[in-house]
Amino acid sequence: MSESAAQDPQPVAGAAPRQRTNLQERLITAGILVPLVCGVVALGGWWLLLMILVITAIAINEFYHLIEAKGAVPVRGVGTAAALALPLVAYIGSEYLATVLLSAVLLGLMIAQLRKKQISESLASISETFFGVFYVGWLLSHAIVLREFKMSVAGRWGGAVAREMHDDVGGFYLFFVIAVVIFGDIGAYFTGRKYGQRKLAPEVSPNKTIEGAYGAIAAGIAMAALLKAGFDWVAPELSEELSWLAVLLIAPVLAVVGIVGDLVESLLKRDAQVKDTGTLLPGTGGVLDRIDSNLLGIPVMYYFLLAYTYFNSVSPRIAP
Repeated sequence: MSESAAQDPQPVAGAAPRQRTNLQERLITAGILVPLVCGVVALGGWWLLLMILVITAIAINEFYHLIEAKGAVPVRGVGTAAALALPLVAYIGSEYLATVLLSAVLLGLMIAQLRKKQISESLASISETFFGVFYVGWLLSHAIVLREFKMSVAGRWGGAVAREMHDDVGGFYLFFVIAVVIFGDIGAYFTGRKYGQRKLAPEVSPNKTIEGAYGAIAAGIAMAALLKAGFDWVAPELSEELSWLAVLLIAPVLAVVGIVGDLVESLLKRDAQVKDTGTLLPGTGGVLDRIDSNLLGIPVMYYFLLAYTYFNSVSPRIAP
């Protein structure tokens, strides 16, 4: 018998099976979700819209549970309908309509509040309901316009600018930001566990460390470089629009934004005095717990790419 075997206690007959660790549950959940998300991102179109609508419906419900834990009463009907409408508007491709919709939602919330018999906490109800629409619906709708990035560019600056882009270039961009942010989170988790000493934001999230943040940035840059090199090799038509310089500029930004997104959600949960926003995803918690980093990462990637495309393609054409 080996020394390790002699030291390890033998299982007792009839004893309860050992529970899976949080890391094991995370890995199982990731093993199910990652292939599903990758497949839907590759398909795009109605498949992506359907996935975003499902995620939005669950996440906005989890967010309003946080609001209710604080004692406020969100206008769930208006807020949920508005949050679901924003991805649909993004799919149509009208940013002007999205602005009109947000304005109409705010007006509708105020009118709905006027009809209530109980007017206490009205300010909190209106503000927090609208924030949920913005935080979940509007931010997440950027996944639609990023996936259809060629169409977004054509709508802004004309077909001539978008003509050289591959139809599925947005699929690469969406996959890129999701992967960089997730691997940044993984880098933060393992680096923080092994080397973490200095707290990053102790009042908000005591387990996050400055060393973990460095790990997130390093892992994000590494994943971005790997994706760029890999796609340049197997599918250069998708990645050639994004230069190596752009990759090295945006990767650390996405990693930092992912940390900020995670901290923002931790702040909301701590204020509501709840550990997780839900229990749907074992090892992670709720859907909002899983998408919190990408809620900010995807819009940042989208607007970075708009600016990058403008200066690379549009600006030289209009320069005197």
